[in-house]
Amino acid sequence: MKTPVAPQIPQLLEIHDHARTDQYYWMNDRENPAVIAYLEEENAYTKSVMQTTEEFQKSLFEEMKGRIKEDDQTVPYFKSGYFWYVRYEKGDEYPIYCRKKDSIDGVEEIILNVNDLAKGKSFYQVGGTSTTPDQKILAFAADEVGRRIYTIWFKNLETGEIYPESIPEITGNFVWAADNQTLFYSKQDPETLRSDRVYKHKLGTDSQLDELIFEESDDEFSCMVHKSKTEEYLFIHSESTISSEMRFLKSDQPDGEFQVLQERIPFLEYAADHFGDFFWIKTNADAQNFKLVKAPVLSPAKEHWVDVIAHRPEVLLEDFDLFSRYLVTQERTNGLTQIQIQPWEGQRFCLEFDDETYTAWISTNPEFDTDLLRFGYNSLVTPSSVFDFDMISREKTLLKQQEVVGGHDPSLYHSERIWAKAADGTLVPISLVYRKSLFSKNGKNPLLLYSYGSYGYSMDAYFSSNRLSLLDRGFVFAIAHIRGGEDMGRHWYEEGKMLNKRNTFTDFIACAEHLINNQYTSAAHLYAMGGSAGGLLVGAVINMRPELFNGAIANVPFVDVVTTMLDESIPLTTGEFQEWGNPKEKDYYDYMLSYSPYDNIEAKAYPNLLVTSGLHDSQVQYWEPTKWVAKLREMKTDSNLLLLETNMEAGHGGASGRFNALKELALEYAFLLMLEGKIDSQAEAKIQRE
Repeated sequence: MKTPVAPQIPQLLEIHDHARTDQYYWMNDRENPAVIAYLEEENAYTKSVMQTTEEFQKSLFEEMKGRIKEDDQTVPYFKSGYFWYVRYEKGDEYPIYCRKKDSIDGVEEIILNVNDLAKGKSFYQVGGTSTTPDQKILAFAADEVGRRIYTIWFKNLETGEIYPESIPEITGNFVWAADNQTLFYSKQDPETLRSDRVYKHKLGTDSQLDELIFEESDDEFSCMVHKSKTEEYLFIHSESTISSEMRFLKSDQPDGEFQVLQERIPFLEYAADHFGDFFWIKTNADAQNFKLVKAPVLSPAKEHWVDVIAHRPEVLLEDFDLFSRYLVTQERTNGLTQIQIQPWEGQRFCLEFDDETYTAWISTNPEFDTDLLRFGYNSLVTPSSVFDFDMISREKTLLKQQEVVGGHDPSLYHSERIWAKAADGTLVPISLVYRKSLFSKNGKNPLLLYSYGSYGYSMDAYFSSNRLSLLDRGFVFAIAHIRGGEDMGRHWYEEGKMLNKRNTFTDFIACAEHLINNQYTSAAHLYAMGGSAGGLLVGAVINMRPELFNGAIANVPFVDVVTTMLDESIPLTTGEFQEWGNPKEKDYYDYMLSYSPYDNIEAKAYPNLLVTSGLHDSQVQYWEPTKWVAKLREMKTDSNLLLLETNMEAGHGGASGRFNALKELALEYAFLLMLEGKIDSQAEAKIQRE
């Protein structure tokens, strides 16, 4: 099949006495039949190029699906007189929400079978569920497009009836008041999709009559509603990238007025919970890495905040949980998470973990009066595990470890953490894993280098049973913990955003060079991968140093940075000015223009590239990767592969269901393995026997 060639229709874009011509601006119209025709042509081209791998993709899909325990369930947790859990049945794509009253051995009640709701639909996702305090009514949010625009439905758990009453076009965020009748929910702007309003709904009434409770007028802020752990308070949380403001209301007084906890101040971030007579608040007030304070419920403003855990420059406070006898914190030191336990009466102590690189987190702990802490743990070689930790005896009990059907022997694999030196001398950690018997430090190993590097999201080492399909074929998998995330503390984030954003890209390049120089791989066998803002990373890096990589995968990539950030009608733009900068200011315009992947395509050789997209994506609009691929086709001088695969029925997260997404992953893995010449049925069979 011929390579698709997109029509060029010049569009002049001018600002700051600078002009750009965008030949593919016309693609910014989902309703244009020519746009859909071009996307379908690109999909057909990808299918044609990858046709020789189709049987291999099917076998990869079955291989990855075969590792998943199909009749599985989550570990139940106890709350409001019930044990709650989610389970899956063999062959089902979607979850079944269940509960048992009083005892884990009680009679199961299915409160929501998503498989029934999803029948006949190409996409279906439940975004949230919540029962009234008396446990009689279930509210759930459903998205049938993939654009993260939900409808709230109500189900009577005594009769099983789903009411015709609904609340359309909401964010999926909602919470019940204590009266079992009042639901607070957040709603988004229909154009920008910014969550900007909170409404109050009375069960049994027309949603068009719902009362507007709060409206966020600042375009850089979004808002949501949630409830304290005690369930005594409702919160409205307004947040920008650099500032927070919370309002609170007693949950048994839903018709009362929300009160401001602390007025917003630029660069002051905070998040609160409730226990006793105090609000407990994580904040960056005079604390770059955050600290924990408390304030009286009757006078919670900043001048009344008292330190509980003071700021520590070397420790990032990520999260906290409150118990009747304990304070538990999730912290990060030297790039690794720790869980600290502080008895209200006694000495503080830390949970111990053995792996060199791992992920640990505070899990679901709805009960106050307990000595058990539930936490999660995994590593690059250890499947995801859920533990209960006795905070008196200090004994931990494994409740469940992700089962890899067919078996998984961690001893066959090796994980480690190494450090690369960035251009400015900063040491950047890399976590990596490989199968011992297939690895030699000779530069010949295929290696997939993955990262994200934005919004302060830490990219921790985690286990994936799907990844075994690469490791068992000789791939090394590595995570670059680059600046822009919070992996090494808050400063790590601040040194990789705004006018420091290029550090994100040069850190990744330094990691790639370190892996090559130390013989983990070579440029002929190195592959880059990232999604969304991580796709921006991939796009920037292959513009800057294309010769370092044999191939790259960019999932739903944010690549047209300047044009998107200049258009405030595009979803999420205004809320991200404090992440990327506002290009209406010339300094930020010039800086963004220096790295924007779309604007920096040149007439030169690029690595093999697979790009994925979603037509209904609400976060990275489909036209960004589409334009990027079209311009790369026009400019690049090599004959390497350039493929665009657009899911015409999904959004930012790809296909819905637990197995459908594996088909997309099978395409990506087949792309990598094809480039490595590893699509060989006999070799594959040998690996499986081993």
